[in-house]
Amino acid sequence: MGEKESYGTFPKANEEGGKIESNGHDEADVGYQKHRESQSDLPPDGHRVNDAQAQADAILNRLKTVVTYGIEDNPPWHTTIILAFQHFLTMFSGVLAIPLILSSSLCLSEAPGTLAELIGTIFFVSGLVTLLQSTFGIRLPIVQGGTFTFLLPTFAILGIRGDCPTKAANATDEEIHAEFRSRIQEIQGAVMVSSVVQVVIGFSGMMGFLLQFIGPLAIAPTIGLIGLSLFKEAARQASVHWGISWMVMIIIILFSQYLERFPIPCIAYNRSKKCHVTKFPIFKLFPIVLAILIGWLFSYIFTVTNVFPTDPEAYGYGARTDLDEGILTEAPWFDFPYPGQWGVPSVTTAGTLGMLAGVLASMVESVGDYYACARLSGAPPPPAHAINRGIGMEGIGCILAGAWGTANGTTSYSENIGAIGITKVGSRLVIQVAACILMLVGVFGKFGAFFSTIPDPVIGGVLSTTFGMVLAVGISNLQFVDLNSPRNLFIVGFSFYVGISIPDYIQTNPEAINTGNATFDQVVVVLLETSMFVGGVVGFFLDNTVPGTREERGLTKWRDMYGMADEDEDADLVDASEEVMELTLKSYDMPFGMSYIKKWKWARYVPFSPTFKGINLNLKKVFGCKSMSRKTKKENDIPMSDNEGNVA
Repeated sequence: MGEKESYGTFPKANEEGGKIESNGHDEADVGYQKHRESQSDLPPDGHRVNDAQAQADAILNRLKTVVTYGIEDNPPWHTTIILAFQHFLTMFSGVLAIPLILSSSLCLSEAPGTLAELIGTIFFVSGLVTLLQSTFGIRLPIVQGGTFTFLLPTFAILGIRGDCPTKAANATDEEIHAEFRSRIQEIQGAVMVSSVVQVVIGFSGMMGFLLQFIGPLAIAPTIGLIGLSLFKEAARQASVHWGISWMVMIIIILFSQYLERFPIPCIAYNRSKKCHVTKFPIFKLFPIVLAILIGWLFSYIFTVTNVFPTDPEAYGYGARTDLDEGILTEAPWFDFPYPGQWGVPSVTTAGTLGMLAGVLASMVESVGDYYACARLSGAPPPPAHAINRGIGMEGIGCILAGAWGTANGTTSYSENIGAIGITKVGSRLVIQVAACILMLVGVFGKFGAFFSTIPDPVIGGVLSTTFGMVLAVGISNLQFVDLNSPRNLFIVGFSFYVGISIPDYIQTNPEAINTGNATFDQVVVVLLETSMFVGGVVGFFLDNTVPGTREERGLTKWRDMYGMADEDEDADLVDASEEVMELTLKSYDMPFGMSYIKKWKWARYVPFSPTFKGINLNLKKVFGCKSMSRKTKKENDIPMSDNEGNVA
């Protein structure tokens, strides 16, 4: 392996926010050396304390060279609000897409008022969980929101229930709403119970153990099959009017791929430059939002000019914008979501086990997001206790999402991590303000009502591009593995093939599973209809049983990519004393109560406590091998092994 970046010499993100460049840190080194010389006449204890602080400051200054505002910095209030609103817009389309995608399966196609409430609920809960995560969880500037990983299990669970009642079949509004409540209650129960597993894995510190066996060859089919398996839903909505859908797709492609490098001039003001002209990368930051607005506008124009037919049976009628004219006037100005608003959640074995596949996929994805966010925000790599707390808090967030009734869970948003790399602002305060904006938007009833009227073909065009990106993100994990290896090619190809073919067969022939036990049959059907579960399990099993080296499997490069490398022997944090490490990792401490936590000796053995020192396992005494403690393994190490028994 090549030479690695140490914690103290973190790579610097360029203006695109993604490519990493090396950078010098002579200024920080000189400052630290001058400080040491100035402290030479201090008493021993005072010299030690100030020397530790100087070392910690030098490390943090090196890390902060990648950002304008670091994780503990507070930009001016007006800058904070603007940046927070930008984060809101960055995640907006991803959060909005979830209830719109699920609307037909939840029987909301003919209940726009309830759909508006569901939209407000998911925005409110996303803000609440973001605030909890950034304040008490991982404490990085990371945004939480709805996730596509829960969609496949949701469709599999709801698919068992058959078709929704419709007014065309003489169903009443009460019958339609009752069916919606029954369906969302089952999803709520499945999300809440399966998320308990995530809470246990996070707060118990088991995530490090699980990551020993999960690599790119398991992650690629798991994430990639999400995008592949949702194409039917995207095509269904796009087929309402392919012309509008293709227009939206072309606009997204034009803005995000061709015009993203061309910022537009706009007027700005600050105290130093006063009123001046600056350039804003609007096409790069908001291609989806702009495409939705333009597609919506054209649909409105074609509606008022009667280009779209007025006959409900004619092609293109569903693209009209006047199908739910009364929804905006009927919606309340303020509508506060609350737990249990759809009724008491119901729990089924099939639903819980099916949703567990989404929970596990979300956890693995989030760990990579934590390391990427720390790197781009100028923070030290998260220690073990912060990762444990982050995963556990995401589990709590999913439980809250289930209790409020979003029909989904929550996970970290990679798009907003990329926005940090672009803006060079890694302030925690900005994300906390963005969380408050999400919560305010969630209680503003007219907001959800307004966006519930987006025509189906506009949504279909957006989904066609975003699902393609989900597939690409999954496949991109293969960059770390040796694609010249017949072993790896077989595992990838077979995992994707099985992940597509088996769910397709089960969806077409659900009666094929008939063991005589209806509950067991339902569990098997839900699991086998969930392509990410089938493909992920096959990839996981083959990757851990077919012989292969860590380099061949991509484990080495994958860990290096996210800052989880084991061999940083020259890293500042490895050589630093415990006192220096404690000062350097202070940004991961709890916002209050640290004086008490440091006094409690038992807190050192709690995996999510900021004073967690690792668990000393006397393996030599039990198995005849060396013990592993914090003295032999770094605090933020996540050990990995290959399937030949060699530990990294």
